[in-house]
Amino acid sequence: MATDYDAPRRDEVDLGEDSLEELKARRVDSQSGAVDVDEAEVAESFELPGADLTDEELTVKVLPMQQDEFRCARCFLVHHRSQLATERNGELICRECV
Repeated sequence: MATDYDAPRRDEVDLGEDSLEELKARRVDSQSGAVDVDEAEVAESFELPGADLTDEELTVKVLPMQQDEFRCARCFLVHHRSQLATERNGELICRECV
């Protein structure tokens, strides 16, 4: 809950004098009437300028592994042979995973 540090402070004597009805009324007033909103629904309503991708088909050309590439046995990424660090038990391991 936010605190207004500029508001005048009340001492403990004043706090003890509040009636139960006043406290209940303050509690009801401070509660928000807004319902939690799903962030995904809110994000769907935003439109990026010039980004109409409704009928756009995204395609990526996948190439097979080349002769000068290897797949790391730990991270399973394809690297160039220059990134080869070690070969343990027939498994090729890249420099990042060593």
